[in-house]
Amino acid sequence: MFKKILIANRGEIALRVIHTCREMGIKTVAVYSDADKKAAHVISSDEAVYLGPSEPSLSYLNMDAVIAAAKKTRADAIHPGYGFLSENHEFARRCRDEDLVFIGPAPGVIKNLGDKITSRNIMIGGGVPVIPGLSRSEPDMAVLKEAAKKIGYPILVKATAGGGGKGIRIVHGPEEMEQAVTEASSEAFNAFGNREVYIEKFFTRARHIEFQILADQYGHTIHLYERECSIQRRHQKIIEETPSLALTPELREEMGNAAVKAAKSAHYENAGTVEFLLDEENRFYFLEINTRLQVEHPVTEITTGVDLVRLQIEIAAGRELSLRQSDIRPRGHAIECRIYAEDPEKDFFPSPGTIRFMKEPDGPGIRIDSGIYQGFEVPVDYDPILSKLIVHAGTRDEAVGKMIKALQDYIILGVKTPVELMTDILNSEPFRTGQVFTDFITTHFSDWKPDRDLADMAMIAFLAHSRGNIEKRGRTSSEPGKTVSPWDTLGNWKL
Repeated sequence: MFKKILIANRGEIALRVIHTCREMGIKTVAVYSDADKKAAHVISSDEAVYLGPSEPSLSYLNMDAVIAAAKKTRADAIHPGYGFLSENHEFARRCRDEDLVFIGPAPGVIKNLGDKITSRNIMIGGGVPVIPGLSRSEPDMAVLKEAAKKIGYPILVKATAGGGGKGIRIVHGPEEMEQAVTEASSEAFNAFGNREVYIEKFFTRARHIEFQILADQYGHTIHLYERECSIQRRHQKIIEETPSLALTPELREEMGNAAVKAAKSAHYENAGTVEFLLDEENRFYFLEINTRLQVEHPVTEITTGVDLVRLQIEIAAGRELSLRQSDIRPRGHAIECRIYAEDPEKDFFPSPGTIRFMKEPDGPGIRIDSGIYQGFEVPVDYDPILSKLIVHAGTRDEAVGKMIKALQDYIILGVKTPVELMTDILNSEPFRTGQVFTDFITTHFSDWKPDRDLADMAMIAFLAHSRGNIEKRGRTSSEPGKTVSPWDTLGNWKL
């Protein structure tokens, strides 16, 4: 087993990996940029190495700096988390060449699955259903329009590389094609350094269902059931749950078997996620395989009792997967809400700033994977995710109720968050009845506004708190180590 692992990431995912390493008796090395000198993952690790300026290309995306940090600290392996270098086949190859274990699949597998055209063709060869579309990139506009006509509008223009909702445009007719291709190609180049795009059918009423997979080097591949990820903004998920109300036991088994078949067709090893699109007729189609740990992995962990990070590490260390498919028996219902520093009133625009005050919910069946603390400066340079709030209960109704209460108890002052929006989503009739599709936000919450009474109360509370601190000239309460909060200065009030 590894003695020391460098975590090539930041924020809540870096802390998540640190926690499992600590349980396994493995030392950890954090890396950080100028913006993250006081970040929680830096404080929590056994060692920390400075990478460079805040700009990602000069720090977290700097392969030379990350590998040098691993060499300097004599780490055995590198865990990439998600984002940054996690799906970069060149980085995985560099790790191998430098005698460092990359905790993830092989470089060739990452390369093949990172290209959507190549992965489509692999799935077609393996008998996995794929979305109707082109199986090659195509720069000729006339060819694209003719193919779109045969497929049937609306269609998606998609970047062949990358993910995270980048390089994607919806096209409703031929007159929109040229602009959509130009925009998607440009965005893809800026995000992934690759302009190539292709087209596929777009389903207006569809669900995004994914299956967690695990595979070792000895030929054992299993799935850990599904996650419903249809509630998205800008093609990125914000609320996930398991199990999905849309799946019958028969369909769940069929999709699970397809996920395993997809992994085997790609010669996959380690943890990954097979993503499917489910249409209104309950026909499913392969979308992609994410060659890393997913943001939403906690809902799988909390329902199966499996530590996915531990298994990632064990598989990378050459151990045989101890679980078999019959061992995986999910229990209850879990929901995750991603808490971002963003303003849902302004098209989810990032909202960097200082966390002036925070209060996290707690109680049975509540888990928080967080990368922040009170006083932390949320930088503008990175993905604005602050934390993930996860709840687990016996039934979906119980889980929904528990999540609503947890969101109401989750207070973050100083930056905008979608907490109130998520509360309203969970309270809505479409969500309650399981009528969730990828267009859920635009259909039901495109003009959402917060309850102004609560917003005004928060502003008044913050101003009163600030004034109280000025008058007290920074004094703390009589209780050692406790900072005066709005709850102390204002008495019994509710937000």
